[in-house]
Amino acid sequence: MSAPSNKLAALEAVPASLSPRQRWLVLVVAFLAWMFAGLEISSFVLISRPAMKDFLDRQQTDEPAASLSPTTVGAPSEASAADREKLIGKWFAWFQAAFLFGAAGGGWLFGAMGDRLGRVKALSVSIFCYSAITGLSYFVHDAPTLLVFRFVACLGVGGAWPNAVALVAEAWPDVSRPMLAGLLGTAANVGFVLLGLIGCAVPITQSDWRWVLLVGAAPLLLTPFAWWLPESPRWLASRLLASKAKPGVWQRGELLRPPLLNRTLLGICLGAVPVVGTAASANWVVVWADKAAEQSHVDRSRLLVPAGSSVVETKETKESSAAKLKAWTQVTRSTGAMLGSLLGGWLASLLGRRLTYFLISLVTFAASEYLYLFLTPLSSQFQPLTFLLGFAGVTYFGWLPLYLPELFPTHVRATGSGIAFNFGRIIAGVAVMGAGSLIQMFGGDYGRLGAWTSLIYAVGMAIIIFAPDTAGKKLED
Repeated sequence: MSAPSNKLAALEAVPASLSPRQRWLVLVVAFLAWMFAGLEISSFVLISRPAMKDFLDRQQTDEPAASLSPTTVGAPSEASAADREKLIGKWFAWFQAAFLFGAAGGGWLFGAMGDRLGRVKALSVSIFCYSAITGLSYFVHDAPTLLVFRFVACLGVGGAWPNAVALVAEAWPDVSRPMLAGLLGTAANVGFVLLGLIGCAVPITQSDWRWVLLVGAAPLLLTPFAWWLPESPRWLASRLLASKAKPGVWQRGELLRPPLLNRTLLGICLGAVPVVGTAASANWVVVWADKAAEQSHVDRSRLLVPAGSSVVETKETKESSAAKLKAWTQVTRSTGAMLGSLLGGWLASLLGRRLTYFLISLVTFAASEYLYLFLTPLSSQFQPLTFLLGFAGVTYFGWLPLYLPELFPTHVRATGSGIAFNFGRIIAGVAVMGAGSLIQMFGGDYGRLGAWTSLIYAVGMAIIIFAPDTAGKKLED
């Protein structure tokens, strides 16, 4: 039998679509994969400050002469509280940058793997990477090593997103994509809320934070289920139709030259706005709440009792109360985010891709500027505004899983979506490192920092003007 005949026979053996049971299985595993990735993303928002306080106290005892620098592990024994807070804030920025750079690299690496070897294999390896390395981080006892582990784990986080999105987009009928995009966008925020609720029940404190890393290792149990998922028939057909002599994505450079270059650059810009906004602006509300509660020596229960009431506090209860307020702030923000991301795809379908993105940017900009300029974490309006910030600012992530796959043809869809979303993470990583310097310039004032970094949402209102509206169009083969 000739080669073309062999290829035709193989192509005929590929199912036209997955069965309903298979489609649901793909959706559930992809949802869980991105939910646990969200838990992994949020873990360092909660543990960064207590972990750094723990490291600094240990190193102050062991190496009192070490310099106060984010590239060293020590702190001078006479460091002031303000200097200590600046250093903690800068390390928070470094951990965020490690996540962003790692996720960007993972998006490229595992996105290309998804296009060449299959969505299922790439998704499975991504899950294994972020869960196994997070679990191993439990045994780390200094900040620089933990930073390296964070970077490697987040390679897997970055790889999970494009492959989960591509697999779900290709497994389900076109009519379902707006709803599915919203569901997938919600998944990460379910992980945020889940860890926040756990943190409310078991406070994440300086003396007890490592258990969070073991929770982050739990998705190892999901890896075998992901590995045995049915592969995307659309991807299988695309691979069989491709010529054996046809070079790989990176040799062709399709995504980096016309006609796809403009779409790649546009996708990068659109993906960068919410990622920069989340990492360099919105994430600071959690650290801000932790610092404010700790400095005021007010536990969460005192906020609910009449003025003048007597509340006896010990050092442990103060630390525990600050940790609970921090965790509750994450729950508040991420609950809003769950609803926002769920509606992102639906709003894009109802109002159009461009108008939806513009409105998301406008509302998020207004909410974040008001919160950072006029409120404090102990204000009565802080939690409602945090909810609104989460709702508006994460609606993007229900919009992106719908829009980005529409920009690229099947044979480069995972790679294109991964580059578009994850290159924005590189931009965000640079922005976060800049924010780490700004927090020192502002003397540890997270409110002033957030007001400046929230300007990124105004940039989003300008960028969307240049985007094509893909509503009503089928995925391009």
